[in-house]
Amino acid sequence: MSLDAARTEPRERLSAQEARRRLEHARGTRLVQLEALGETGQTADDHLASSQREAIQRVLKEIDEAFARIEDGTYGTCLECGKPVPAERLEILPYTGHCVSCRRRTA
Repeated sequence: MSLDAARTEPRERLSAQEARRRLEHARGTRLVQLEALGETGQTADDHLASSQREAIQRVLKEIDEAFARIEDGTYGTCLECGKPVPAERLEILPYTGHCVSCRRRTA
């Protein structure tokens, strides 16, 4: 099989166990980032730190929602169009609930 052929073949969907592992890693990373922000000594009025904190908290919420989708069997299905989210996208953003096309439309 050539490399071009391998690139065009769709990847298998992530197993629930692998999805959970990736989500746990993403959660752990965000929690470390949040802790580091708290240790910088910046005040709550610091706009950049506040924006970073909000972004991290938003991702943590998305991670929790992704865990719920695993439990209800909808993980890996786009919340907008109902089509499968490509495995490659889930490898990069395991907590995403949208395919690229739908994310672009809603962003």
